[in-house]
Amino acid sequence: MDLDQIFEREQAKIGQTLGVSPWHLLDQDRISAFAEVTGDRQFIHVDQVNARKTAFGGTIAHGFLTLSLIATLALETIAPLPGQRLALNYGFEKVRFLSPVPSGSHVRAKFVLQAVARRGSEQLLHTLAVEMALKGSAKPALVATWLSLAVFS
Repeated sequence: MDLDQIFEREQAKIGQTLGVSPWHLLDQDRISAFAEVTGDRQFIHVDQVNARKTAFGGTIAHGFLTLSLIATLALETIAPLPGQRLALNYGFEKVRFLSPVPSGSHVRAKFVLQAVARRGSEQLLHTLAVEMALKGSAKPALVATWLSLAVFS
């Protein structure tokens, strides 16, 4: 299948849900590890005693931790296109953190294709609406417009 055919097939998917990821646990070990790697050790993320005294009632995941999971959840959920060599995170048009994610929560992402564009002779740029659901909550943890670049050989 050549890139023109793949592009046409992708255009036909605009507006469709490409998939919903499995649930992922965001436990305190993962939150603390993220704090160490990024240097963001704000007490609300790592100090369980003092975090209990806040309106959150305990530690919460970093917004950037939940955001960083999008690529992993997409790789688990969306199959590569025929002939695709790799996928690159191209950036975000919009990100909103709508709900705190308490330690011990489970999250998953839904991916809806909003647009696809040709970039040169070997690339397709996908624009995806991403909604990160928080198990047991009607309100999502985050919503984002994500750009993902598919590179072909």
